[in-house]
Amino acid sequence: MKDVFSSYVLTALTDVITGGSANDATPSIGVYRSAYALHEFMMECGVSFQVDGSRVPSVRDKLRELIFIDPTGADIVRMIEHVADPRAYISEPEKGGAVVDHLNKALEADGFRVVVIRGKARLQKITRDSAVLDAFGSKANILDFDTVIREIDRALANAEIDPEDAVTAACSILESVCRSILIEMGETLPPKRDISGLMRALQDILGLSPARTDLPADVADDIRQVLSGLTTTAKGIGALRTHGGDAHGREKGRRSVDARIARLAIHSSSTIALFLIETWERQNNPKTKN
Repeated sequence: MKDVFSSYVLTALTDVITGGSANDATPSIGVYRSAYALHEFMMECGVSFQVDGSRVPSVRDKLRELIFIDPTGADIVRMIEHVADPRAYISEPEKGGAVVDHLNKALEADGFRVVVIRGKARLQKITRDSAVLDAFGSKANILDFDTVIREIDRALANAEIDPEDAVTAACSILESVCRSILIEMGETLPPKRDISGLMRALQDILGLSPARTDLPADVADDIRQVLSGLTTTAKGIGALRTHGGDAHGREKGRRSVDARIARLAIHSSSTIALFLIETWERQNNPKTKN
Protein backbone atom coordinates (compact mmCIF):
# COMPACT_ATOMS: atom_id res chain seq x y z
CA MET A 1 0.00 0.00 0.00
CA LYS A 2 1.29 3.46 -0.92
CA ASP A 3 1.80 5.76 2.05
CA VAL A 4 -0.78 8.55 2.07
CA PHE A 5 1.91 11.10 2.96
CA SER A 6 5.22 11.48 1.14
CA SER A 7 8.63 11.92 2.74
CA TYR A 8 8.42 15.61 1.84
CA VAL A 9 5.37 16.02 4.07
CA LEU A 10 7.10 14.18 6.92
CA THR A 11 10.12 16.49 6.55
CA ALA A 12 7.93 19.60 6.58
CA LEU A 13 6.04 18.28 9.60
CA THR A 14 9.35 17.64 11.38
CA ASP A 15 10.34 21.26 10.66
CA VAL A 16 7.23 22.77 12.24
CA ILE A 17 7.01 20.39 15.19
CA THR A 18 10.62 20.84 16.27
CA GLY A 19 11.21 24.40 15.15
CA GLY A 20 14.49 23.25 13.67
CA SER A 21 17.87 22.41 15.12
CA ALA A 22 19.25 24.36 18.05
CA ASN A 23 22.46 24.88 16.05
CA ASP A 24 20.67 26.19 12.98
CA ALA A 25 20.87 29.96 12.56
CA THR A 26 17.74 29.90 10.37
CA PRO A 27 14.69 31.26 12.23
CA SER A 28 12.28 28.59 13.46
CA ILE A 29 9.10 27.93 11.48
CA GLY A 30 6.51 28.30 14.18
CA VAL A 31 8.00 27.75 17.62
CA TYR A 32 11.12 25.97 18.83
CA ARG A 33 10.28 23.00 21.07
CA SER A 34 12.69 21.58 23.62
CA ALA A 35 12.95 17.82 24.21
CA TYR A 36 10.42 18.11 27.03
CA ALA A 37 8.06 20.23 24.90
CA LEU A 38 8.29 17.65 22.10
CA HIS A 39 7.38 14.89 24.53
CA GLU A 40 4.35 16.91 25.67
CA PHE A 41 3.34 17.65 22.07
CA MET A 42 3.43 13.98 21.12
CA MET A 43 1.48 13.01 24.22
CA GLU A 44 -1.22 15.52 23.27
CA CYS A 45 -1.42 13.76 19.90
CA GLY A 46 -1.73 10.33 21.55
CA VAL A 47 1.78 9.22 20.57
CA SER A 48 4.44 7.82 22.91
CA PHE A 49 7.76 9.58 22.31
CA GLN A 50 11.13 10.29 23.88
CA VAL A 51 14.06 12.14 22.36
CA ASP A 52 16.89 9.68 21.68
CA GLY A 53 19.97 11.74 21.02
CA SER A 54 19.13 14.75 18.89
CA ARG A 55 15.67 16.32 18.76
CA VAL A 56 15.14 16.68 15.01
CA PRO A 57 16.29 13.18 13.96
CA SER A 58 14.25 11.67 16.82
CA VAL A 59 11.06 13.32 15.59
CA ARG A 60 11.79 12.46 11.96
CA ASP A 61 12.38 8.81 12.86
CA LYS A 62 9.16 8.72 14.90
CA LEU A 63 7.10 10.05 12.00
CA ARG A 64 8.60 7.44 9.66
CA GLU A 65 7.83 4.74 12.20
CA LEU A 66 4.22 5.89 12.50
CA ILE A 67 3.65 5.95 8.74
CA PHE A 68 5.24 2.49 8.44
CA ILE A 69 2.93 1.07 11.12
CA ASP A 70 -0.16 2.79 9.70
CA PRO A 71 0.14 3.86 6.04
CA THR A 72 -3.23 5.67 6.29
CA GLY A 73 -1.45 8.25 8.44
CA ALA A 74 -4.05 8.76 11.17
CA ASP A 75 -1.40 9.82 13.69
CA ILE A 76 0.21 12.13 11.13
CA VAL A 77 -3.14 13.81 10.50
CA ARG A 78 -3.57 14.49 14.22
CA MET A 79 -0.09 15.99 14.40
CA ILE A 80 -0.62 18.20 11.36
CA GLU A 81 -3.87 19.56 12.76
CA HIS A 82 -2.40 19.99 16.23
CA VAL A 83 0.76 21.81 15.19
CA ALA A 84 -1.21 24.08 12.85
CA ASP A 85 -3.89 24.93 15.44
CA PRO A 86 -4.01 28.76 15.61
CA ARG A 87 -4.67 28.65 19.35
CA ALA A 88 -1.02 27.69 19.83
CA TYR A 89 0.03 31.03 18.31
CA ILE A 90 -2.44 33.48 19.85
CA SER A 91 0.28 35.96 20.86
CA GLU A 92 2.18 35.49 17.58
CA PRO A 93 -0.37 34.66 14.85
CA GLU A 94 2.17 35.24 12.09
CA LYS A 95 4.01 32.13 13.28
CA GLY A 96 0.84 30.08 12.95
CA GLY A 97 0.42 31.38 9.41
CA ALA A 98 4.01 30.43 8.59
CA VAL A 99 3.39 26.88 9.87
CA VAL A 100 0.30 26.45 7.68
CA ASP A 101 2.10 27.86 4.63
CA HIS A 102 5.09 25.58 5.14
CA LEU A 103 2.93 22.49 5.52
CA ASN A 104 0.74 23.34 2.55
CA LYS A 105 3.71 23.68 0.21
CA ALA A 106 4.56 20.04 0.95
CA LEU A 107 0.97 18.77 1.19
CA GLU A 108 -0.29 20.13 -2.14
CA ALA A 109 1.44 17.49 -4.28
CA ASP A 110 -0.03 14.78 -2.03
CA GLY A 111 -3.52 16.20 -2.63
CA PHE A 112 -4.12 17.80 0.78
CA ARG A 113 -4.10 21.20 2.40
CA VAL A 114 -4.52 22.65 5.88
CA VAL A 115 -7.38 25.10 6.35
CA VAL A 116 -8.46 26.93 9.48
CA ILE A 117 -12.16 26.40 10.20
CA ARG A 118 -13.86 27.97 13.21
CA GLY A 119 -10.51 28.63 14.82
CA LYS A 120 -9.26 25.05 14.37
CA ALA A 121 -6.89 23.60 11.80
CA ARG A 122 -8.28 20.82 9.60
CA LEU A 123 -6.62 18.71 6.95
CA GLN A 124 -8.70 18.53 3.80
CA LYS A 125 -8.40 16.78 0.47
CA ILE A 126 -7.98 19.15 -2.45
CA THR A 127 -10.91 18.86 -4.84
CA ARG A 128 -11.37 20.10 -8.38
CA ASP A 129 -13.57 22.91 -7.06
CA SER A 130 -11.13 24.18 -4.42
CA ALA A 131 -9.94 27.03 -6.65
CA VAL A 132 -13.27 28.89 -6.51
CA LEU A 133 -13.55 28.47 -2.75
CA ASP A 134 -9.95 29.63 -2.28
CA ALA A 135 -10.48 32.70 -4.46
CA PHE A 136 -13.75 33.54 -2.75
CA GLY A 137 -12.30 33.00 0.73
CA SER A 138 -9.35 35.26 -0.11
CA LYS A 139 -11.67 38.03 -1.31
CA ALA A 140 -13.84 37.76 1.79
CA ASN A 141 -10.73 37.89 4.01
CA ILE A 142 -9.32 40.92 2.21
CA LEU A 143 -12.63 42.76 2.44
CA ASP A 144 -13.04 41.78 6.11
CA PHE A 145 -16.49 40.24 5.63
CA ASP A 146 -16.46 38.53 9.03
CA THR A 147 -19.94 37.01 8.75
CA VAL A 148 -19.12 35.60 5.33
CA ILE A 149 -15.94 33.95 6.61
CA ARG A 150 -17.86 32.29 9.44
CA GLU A 151 -20.43 30.88 7.00
CA ILE A 152 -17.70 29.56 4.68
CA ASP A 153 -16.09 27.78 7.61
CA ARG A 154 -19.43 26.37 8.69
CA ALA A 155 -20.30 25.12 5.21
CA LEU A 156 -16.93 23.46 4.63
CA ALA A 157 -16.93 21.86 8.05
CA ASN A 158 -20.36 20.30 7.62
CA ALA A 159 -20.52 19.28 3.95
CA GLU A 160 -19.79 15.65 4.78
CA ILE A 161 -21.03 15.26 8.35
CA ASP A 162 -24.14 17.47 8.21
CA PRO A 163 -25.11 18.31 4.60
CA GLU A 164 -28.41 19.92 5.64
CA ASP A 165 -26.57 22.47 7.77
CA ALA A 166 -24.03 22.97 4.96
CA VAL A 167 -26.88 23.84 2.57
CA THR A 168 -28.21 26.36 5.10
CA ALA A 169 -24.73 27.86 5.44
CA ALA A 170 -24.32 28.00 1.63
CA CYS A 171 -27.46 30.14 1.39
CA SER A 172 -26.28 32.29 4.28
CA ILE A 173 -22.97 32.87 2.46
CA LEU A 174 -24.74 34.49 -0.47
CA GLU A 175 -27.13 36.46 1.75
CA SER A 176 -24.20 37.72 3.83
CA VAL A 177 -22.25 38.84 0.75
CA CYS A 178 -25.28 40.71 -0.61
CA ARG A 179 -25.93 42.42 2.73
CA SER A 180 -22.24 43.27 3.21
CA ILE A 181 -21.89 44.86 -0.23
CA LEU A 182 -25.12 46.84 0.14
CA ILE A 183 -23.95 48.14 3.53
CA GLU A 184 -20.48 48.96 2.17
CA MET A 185 -22.14 50.95 -0.62
CA GLY A 186 -24.30 52.83 1.87
CA GLU A 187 -27.49 51.39 0.41
CA THR A 188 -30.65 50.67 2.39
CA LEU A 189 -31.37 46.98 2.77
CA PRO A 190 -34.55 45.86 0.98
CA PRO A 191 -37.71 45.16 3.04
CA LYS A 192 -37.52 41.49 2.03
CA ARG A 193 -34.08 40.33 3.16
CA ASP A 194 -34.15 36.76 1.97
CA ILE A 195 -31.82 35.63 -0.79
CA SER A 196 -34.25 36.62 -3.59
CA GLY A 197 -34.85 40.11 -2.24
CA LEU A 198 -31.19 40.78 -1.53
CA MET A 199 -30.03 39.48 -4.92
CA ARG A 200 -32.64 41.57 -6.75
CA ALA A 201 -31.58 44.73 -4.91
CA LEU A 202 -27.89 44.15 -5.51
CA GLN A 203 -28.29 43.19 -9.16
CA ASP A 204 -30.12 46.45 -9.84
CA ILE A 205 -27.44 48.53 -8.09
CA LEU A 206 -24.50 46.71 -9.74
CA GLY A 207 -26.07 46.74 -13.19
CA LEU A 208 -26.54 42.98 -13.26
CA SER A 209 -30.29 42.92 -13.91
CA PRO A 210 -31.34 40.78 -16.87
CA ALA A 211 -33.70 43.62 -17.81
CA ARG A 212 -30.91 46.11 -18.61
CA THR A 213 -31.09 47.55 -22.13
CA ASP A 214 -27.58 48.96 -22.62
CA LEU A 215 -25.86 45.71 -23.63
CA PRO A 216 -23.99 45.28 -26.94
CA ALA A 217 -26.46 43.96 -29.50
CA ASP A 218 -24.34 41.01 -30.59
CA VAL A 219 -24.12 39.52 -27.06
CA ALA A 220 -27.16 41.08 -25.36
CA ASP A 221 -29.27 37.92 -25.35
CA ASP A 222 -26.36 35.80 -24.13
CA ILE A 223 -25.52 38.14 -21.27
CA ARG A 224 -29.17 38.40 -20.25
CA GLN A 225 -29.37 34.61 -20.16
CA VAL A 226 -26.30 34.42 -17.90
CA LEU A 227 -27.66 37.15 -15.62
CA SER A 228 -31.01 35.35 -15.47
CA GLY A 229 -29.08 32.24 -14.49
CA LEU A 230 -27.62 34.09 -11.50
CA THR A 231 -31.11 34.89 -10.30
CA THR A 232 -32.42 31.39 -10.93
CA THR A 233 -29.49 29.72 -9.20
CA ALA A 234 -29.73 32.03 -6.19
CA LYS A 235 -33.46 31.32 -5.88
CA GLY A 236 -32.75 27.60 -6.18
CA ILE A 237 -30.22 27.76 -3.33
CA GLY A 238 -32.79 29.59 -1.21
CA ALA A 239 -35.46 27.01 -2.00
CA LEU A 240 -33.06 24.18 -1.23
CA ARG A 241 -32.34 25.77 2.14
CA THR A 242 -36.08 25.88 2.84
CA HIS A 243 -36.84 22.32 1.78
CA GLY A 244 -33.53 20.51 2.31
CA GLY A 245 -31.61 22.55 4.86
CA ASP A 246 -32.02 22.72 8.61
CA ALA A 247 -32.99 26.39 8.97
CA HIS A 248 -36.58 25.39 9.68
CA GLY A 249 -35.83 22.19 11.55
CA ARG A 250 -35.74 18.65 10.23
CA GLU A 251 -37.58 15.42 10.74
CA LYS A 252 -35.84 12.92 13.00
CA GLY A 253 -33.89 10.36 10.99
CA ARG A 254 -34.70 11.98 7.64
CA ARG A 255 -31.90 13.23 5.39
CA SER A 256 -33.10 15.31 2.45
CA VAL A 257 -29.72 15.99 0.82
CA ASP A 258 -26.36 14.29 0.71
CA ALA A 259 -22.81 15.67 0.67
CA ARG A 260 -22.86 15.83 -3.13
CA ILE A 261 -25.83 18.23 -3.14
CA ALA A 262 -24.37 20.19 -0.23
CA ARG A 263 -21.13 20.73 -2.16
CA LEU A 264 -23.12 21.82 -5.23
CA ALA A 265 -24.89 24.44 -3.11
CA ILE A 266 -21.61 25.61 -1.54
CA HIS A 267 -19.78 25.92 -4.86
CA SER A 268 -22.72 27.56 -6.62
CA SER A 269 -23.17 30.07 -3.81
CA SER A 270 -19.44 30.80 -3.66
CA THR A 271 -19.18 31.29 -7.42
CA ILE A 272 -22.06 33.79 -7.47
CA ALA A 273 -20.73 35.55 -4.37
CA LEU A 274 -17.23 35.85 -5.88
CA PHE A 275 -18.71 37.36 -9.06
CA LEU A 276 -20.74 39.88 -7.04
CA ILE A 277 -17.69 40.92 -5.00
CA GLU A 278 -15.52 41.31 -8.10
CA THR A 279 -18.24 43.33 -9.86
CA TRP A 280 -18.57 45.60 -6.84
CA GLU A 281 -14.77 46.02 -6.69
CA ARG A 282 -14.57 47.01 -10.37
CA GLN A 283 -17.29 49.60 -9.96
CA ASN A 284 -16.20 51.06 -6.63
CA ASN A 285 -12.44 50.63 -6.41
CA PRO A 286 -10.43 51.84 -9.42
CA LYS A 287 -7.36 49.93 -8.21
CA THR A 288 -9.06 46.59 -8.92
CA LYS A 289 -10.24 47.29 -12.47
CA ASN A 290 -7.36 45.54 -14.20
